[in-house]
Amino acid sequence: MEPIRKLSRSIAGKVALVTGAASGMGRATAHIFAGEGAKVAVLDLKHDRVDAVVAEIKAEGGEAHGWALDVADAEGIVRVVKEVEAHFGGLDILVNNAGLSTFRGISEPDYEDVWTLALDVMLTAHMRFVRAALPSLKKSGEGRIVNIASTEGFGATPGNSTYVAAKHGVIGLTRALAVELGREGVTVNCICPGPIRTGITSEIPDEHKEIFAKRRVPLRRYGFPEEVAHMTLSLVLPAASYLNGVAIPVDGGMLVKNA
Repeated sequence: MEPIRKLSRSIAGKVALVTGAASGMGRATAHIFAGEGAKVAVLDLKHDRVDAVVAEIKAEGGEAHGWALDVADAEGIVRVVKEVEAHFGGLDILVNNAGLSTFRGISEPDYEDVWTLALDVMLTAHMRFVRAALPSLKKSGEGRIVNIASTEGFGATPGNSTYVAAKHGVIGLTRALAVELGREGVTVNCICPGPIRTGITSEIPDEHKEIFAKRRVPLRRYGFPEEVAHMTLSLVLPAASYLNGVAIPVDGGMLVKNA
C-alpha cells in the first residue's frame, strides 16, 4: 500500500489579503487567519475602521497591516496589491469579501446607478484583485482565491436584482477562473453565506430574524461571521489542494430545505 500523504493544515507564515475586513465576515476572517499565524492585509473603506481591526489583531499577538481602499477604484486596487506584496514580501491568499446591500426595484429612478455600484464592488473588484494579485499567487506555489458570494447567487429575492446579479456573477467568475487558473496551481473557490449576523443584516429586527430562521433554516437561527470565516480558512489550507471551482453554501441547510 502507498503511504498516506501528509498534507499541511497550517497557513502560518502565509500572506493573506482580505477585502471588506473591517466588519462582519471579513473581520472574522482576518482575525482567524492571523490567529493561525498568517500575515494579514486588512482592507476596507475607512482608515479608522481598518486601524481598529489591525489593533485588535496585534493585541492578540497576530501580524496585520491595514489599507483604506474603495474597491471600486481600479487604479487603487493595483497600487494596494503592490504595497501589500512589498510590505509582506509576497501574497499567497486572496479573499474577495467586500460587499454592500443594494436593494432596488427595477422601476426605481436610481436603479442603474445602484446596478453599477453593485457590480463594481461585488463582481468587477473581484476580477481586478485577481488580475493584480495573480503573479504573486502563481509564484506562491499554493495560491488560493476565495470569493464570497451569497445564497442569492443560487436564487433570488424580489427587489434585490442588483445584488442577485452580482452574486450570480461571482459564482460564474469563480468557476471560470478555477478552470483557467488550475493549470497554474492556483485554486479558486467560492463561499455562499446564507442569513448571517453582519452589518448588512443588523437593521433587521431580531424578532424578524427569528421568524425567518424558524421557517427557512433547519438549524433555526442566523449564522455568525466566524462560522463563515472558518469555512474560508478550510478552503485556503495547503491541504485543500484538490478543491477547486466549488461554491459552498454556509446557510444552516436553508437551500436544501423544502418550502
